[in-house]
Amino acid sequence: MGTRIEDVSGGTKANDILLRDFTSKFRSGYKRVFPLGDSGKRSGKGYLLPDYFCDYEKQIREMEIRPDDVWVASYPKTGTTWTQEMVWCIGNDLDFEAAKSTILPLRFPFIDFSCLFDFETQPAEALNSSFYDFLKNSVNFTINMKSPRYIKTHLPYELLPEQMKSKNTKIIYVARNPKDTCVSYFHHARLIEGYRGSFEDFIELFLQDSVSYSPFWDHLVSYWEHREEANVLFLKYEEMKRDLPSVIRKVSKFLGKEQLNDKDMKTLCDHLSFDSMKTNSSVNYEFAVDKTQNLGLSQGEQRFMRKGKVNSWKEEISPDVAERFDAWIENNLNGL
Repeated sequence: MGTRIEDVSGGTKANDILLRDFTSKFRSGYKRVFPLGDSGKRSGKGYLLPDYFCDYEKQIREMEIRPDDVWVASYPKTGTTWTQEMVWCIGNDLDFEAAKSTILPLRFPFIDFSCLFDFETQPAEALNSSFYDFLKNSVNFTINMKSPRYIKTHLPYELLPEQMKSKNTKIIYVARNPKDTCVSYFHHARLIEGYRGSFEDFIELFLQDSVSYSPFWDHLVSYWEHREEANVLFLKYEEMKRDLPSVIRKVSKFLGKEQLNDKDMKTLCDHLSFDSMKTNSSVNYEFAVDKTQNLGLSQGEQRFMRKGKVNSWKEEISPDVAERFDAWIENNLNGL
């Protein structure tokens, strides 16, 4: 399919906020990436991605896909880490010892990590040589993993490797209420991505499709359109919070694993509880937060795993802004 890539410059309120409050020595600028249809014409509004995506776009697009790959895809801050840990544990027959002894980025790498940041990392700063290899080039690290590979991405469906469309690779997508997503993304951006602006400006960016991986709705719909295909499983964060055992059974069936007995189900649910995840050093990304704080990139004081609640947006979004969100949601869902 290919892409058309355009520079993002100032001149609109959202672009001015973006370039002022997100760009730094770790992130120099942004592009709009337009997937090209079969006719060669660009489609959609264009996905916003940091400049560094251009360095890896071709390598990702031409990546060799293996029949036993499992991908977890999502828009940022929609329950990705939680879903990854659930999928990895089910796929690896509840090997909790291995899960706790190896950090998630090495078991389940974020392939587009290097598309987001540009910072120098010395081997001594990394937890081990494998983690250094991941930080240096997450795409190469993922490509060279032993099978079976478990791979995380925030890329929309159109920007996935071309072979995924023909090889029916298993894809699990997780979606979340956009209001909760926006609030969580704001705190994440301050903590990890060096965002220096206000919450009000971040909301403006979110609603104007001007934070990384946006537009939110184009991203979600790119996977929703494939939800009926046998190799795609579409999950919702709220569903996982409401009835985790039911989701676990659904994922187990999708991965071709035997259904868990009551004891194993309870053990896995306990392992995946928010309190357990928050204190589990293999998944809570404390090492990443410490890194960004030491580099002076972090603008926040909270930790990677913050609340893990449904509708926590009500604690931070005013009624007036909520009405604006509702109008934005209705406008984007109209006709779908």
